[in-house]
Amino acid sequence: RMQNSRSKPCSCPSLKLREVASMYFTMVAAFLVILVVALQGSAPRGSDFPYKVPLDPQGLLELSWNVSYPEQTVHFQLLVRELQFGLLFGMSDRGEFENADLAVLWSDGHNSYFGDAWSDAKGQLHMDSQQDYQLLGARRAPEGLYLLFRRAFSTCDPKDYLIEDGTVHLIYGILERPVHSLQAINISALHGGLQRVQLLKPNITIPELPSDMKTMEITAPDVVIPSQETTYWCYMAELPEGFPKHHIIMYEPVVTAGNEALVHHMEVFQCAAEFDSFPHYNGPCDSKMKPERLNYCRHVLAAWAMGAQAFYYPEEAGLAFGGPGSSRYLRLEIHYHNPLVFKGRRDSSGIRLYYTATLRPYDAGIMELGLVYTPVMAIPPGEDNFILTGYCTDKCTQLALPAAGIRIFASQLHTHLAGRKVVTVLSRDGRERQVVNADRHYSPHFQEIRMLKEVVAVFPGDELITTCTYNTEDRSRATVGGFGILEEMCVNYVHYYPQTQLELCKSAVDPGYLHRYFNLVNRFNDEEICMCPQVSVPQQFYSIPWNTFNRDVLKSLYGFAPISVHCNKSSAVRFPGQWEKQPLPSITERLREPSPRCPPARGAQPAAPVPVRLGQLRRD
Repeated sequence: RMQNSRSKPCSCPSLKLREVASMYFTMVAAFLVILVVALQGSAPRGSDFPYKVPLDPQGLLELSWNVSYPEQTVHFQLLVRELQFGLLFGMSDRGEFENADLAVLWSDGHNSYFGDAWSDAKGQLHMDSQQDYQLLGARRAPEGLYLLFRRAFSTCDPKDYLIEDGTVHLIYGILERPVHSLQAINISALHGGLQRVQLLKPNITIPELPSDMKTMEITAPDVVIPSQETTYWCYMAELPEGFPKHHIIMYEPVVTAGNEALVHHMEVFQCAAEFDSFPHYNGPCDSKMKPERLNYCRHVLAAWAMGAQAFYYPEEAGLAFGGPGSSRYLRLEIHYHNPLVFKGRRDSSGIRLYYTATLRPYDAGIMELGLVYTPVMAIPPGEDNFILTGYCTDKCTQLALPAAGIRIFASQLHTHLAGRKVVTVLSRDGRERQVVNADRHYSPHFQEIRMLKEVVAVFPGDELITTCTYNTEDRSRATVGGFGILEEMCVNYVHYYPQTQLELCKSAVDPGYLHRYFNLVNRFNDEEICMCPQVSVPQQFYSIPWNTFNRDVLKSLYGFAPISVHCNKSSAVRFPGQWEKQPLPSITERLREPSPRCPPARGAQPAAPVPVRLGQLRRD
């Protein structure tokens, strides 16, 4: 379904929320006053906690939070709709319950306690000697129990998780029986799970929205969510005939009430302009009934993932859609995550685009950085930390970018299932200058377009270097680059202005050098690897015996061999120039890893739980 309506800026509620939130961030004292009032009276105002996400698929646990950059602190509000005998909430590297940093509320059936704890490699809980989850209050309300607590980004406690930019894996567990002590909690017996969020949202200023702004909703047409854990649903929509050029200036999710825990992420793609028409379709994206032509709808207009807020374009730029050379056809893709296999749930979720006919000074563009989709870039099996790097070289930016440069304001990182970490760095004159985007706890199951905390200026001659880290410990054969879900990618889609002809700036190892690698492996190997020209690169990788020598030589090949650079215009044609056998950019100075800022010492905090008055907890 698509709906159009005129919309004045004042009708956009998120604007007021964000204004209240930003004023609030600067007033720590005011926060404490608000908190005390909130604990005494009604539930805290939503504006105090602008970000919200359901933790569990049933929506029994709802987390709200805010971020104070001056204080380097996150304040959490956890709503527990049906409290039994307590719960665990915390963070870990990839959502495991082992080696996790936890806030725990538990009851022995008479008294309740709150404490900062950690779990060891076997999942055994321990009270933390440094109590860094600080309980601010607990209060019952008709809708459930509100727990309010805070945590510094960095605590300098080796048992604590460092809260940093990018994805955070939150974990939760519900205690269904009383326990006599923290150590008596058996993690493996808990009803629990994980939720991925970006905790450290950028504290950006919301641009003023124009008075002629209109909205368009691209939503699923009341579909029945399939009763299976994972579904990707595709729906084709189209713009009105003769729809002129407009600028998209913001977008936000539209999620059907009651389905907040099922709608995992959503994207709107525009189709390729070279086709006059696209077939209508409304069904699973992986269905054999899906028309082949829908694969040509790949240009991202909007992307949202659970926990994300509205996305705003900078006031100087908008994303063009409509008009000549722009397809009228759009594809909505929704990922439903239904682990409890609910049956018969109906859904009309989607994305609301805000757009204007008053064009802003610049068209925004999207550029692909990283690695070319090719099997010459591969990861051996059984690797826990294998690194591949893609280069957008100085030669390409020199040729393709305007003298005044471009401004990157948002970024969407992308790998397939083995990706664990993605970082893009800007380098100038051989010196790393700035991180464009970094996600050190990246998950391929949580991909969203993220607004950057600060705009990154890129000038002709700069280099953009994208590094991906992979884990293939669960695989028995090599993983090659490509489009398949068990193949790999390393991409950063950067959103920038002003739009240029440069749509793709990526690299891959020179194929000739890879051929020499296969020859070398053959000479040191008892089993013959067929080097015949008819044998594909993936087949050659699959036949390699992955001993230490073959692994180390491949790593060093990727670290020194020349590269093939793809410096492409939107027509998939390279800019004129010599792009084969290009030297790897040399980096003479690396950025220093930021050292965590430790909070001021609060004096000796006893390693003991805080008693909490909750009244009688539920008995079986």
